[in-house]
Amino acid sequence: MDVPMMPPVGSTARRSRKVSRRDIELFTELTGDRNPLHYDEQLAASTRFGGLIVQGGVTSGLLNAVVAEDLPGPGSVFQRVAWSFEAPVRPGDEITAEVEVLEVHPTKPIARIRTTITNGDGVVVLDGDAQVYRVPVGRSQA
Repeated sequence: MDVPMMPPVGSTARRSRKVSRRDIELFTELTGDRNPLHYDEQLAASTRFGGLIVQGGVTSGLLNAVVAEDLPGPGSVFQRVAWSFEAPVRPGDEITAEVEVLEVHPTKPIARIRTTITNGDGVVVLDGDAQVYRVPVGRSQA
């Protein structure tokens, strides 16, 4: 089996999407996460967050799409992540996930990438890095 090519150091990709209350509900259906910070407006307003927040998995999930679809692309999976959630994401926020290739292993389909998500005001809501691995797949095999 051929070793899939990794993009060169410095390559970047990004995706944006508007998150909604429906995203919170779908994530709850998938995971069972019913934290009142995602549902109870009065309680959430009384916390340091000042209102409802979207689950971190919804936020970081946009990075999954960038890695799997754009950079490095199909066949890519996270092996390790080191993320810091810097600011809350709220229903209605538009978030943008960006990755940048920082290092590429010389003989294996492995890369270290910078991972950043910002909100519509340019505030970094997630920051960190990750190691990704890529297996050869065609779009028809996905």
